Amino acid sequence: MSEAQPRPPRDELLIHIPSLRAFAVSLSGQIDRADDLVQETLVKAWRNLGSYTEGTNMRAWLFTILRNVYISDIRRRKREVQDTDGVFAESVAVAPAQNGHMDLVDFRKALDGLPEEQREALVLIGAAEFSYEEAAEIAGCAVGTVKSRVNRARNALARKLNLDVSEIGLEPALRAALGPQDRSGVA
Repeated sequence: MSEAQPRPPRDELLIHIPSLRAFAVSLSGQIDRADDLVQETLVKAWRNLGSYTEGTNMRAWLFTILRNVYISDIRRRKREVQDTDGVFAESVAVAPAQNGHMDLVDFRKALDGLPEEQREALVLIGAAEFSYEEAAEIAGCAVGTVKSRVNRARNALARKLNLDVSEIGLEPALRAALGPQDRSGVA
């Protein structure tokens, strides 16, 4: 008699889906929620397949992941606030972080779209906080040239971002967009 060849772990994942689904239904009591739990379990298992030790009990490993996903889901739901009419959301004073992030992405894209000489001058003055004289020395040009490049860069950014250049201070936005690692003056 020949021994049965062990299945590759990814193939073995598929075999356990029906029993995972049955376990998820028994935990949650809802078929659609159970399907979500199984899906999240399989995604986590797939991502962590490298940590699975071949020859051990795949089914037990998957059930443990499913149970942990279910418990995490319960804990998350306890922290959620039911707000169907939006009253609670209106009382929240903090703006969502994703808007600021998207503004920063738009700013970075507009900055990257500037001609290299303008971008360099603006970064030297705005983000790295060099004086015009220091920036001119670094760029190897006259102070007036640096001032001109910075002015053109600010105007171009304001146009690209649909802003009035007199109403905005670009230096804080530059520092935020470039972060601490990118203040060398070279874009």
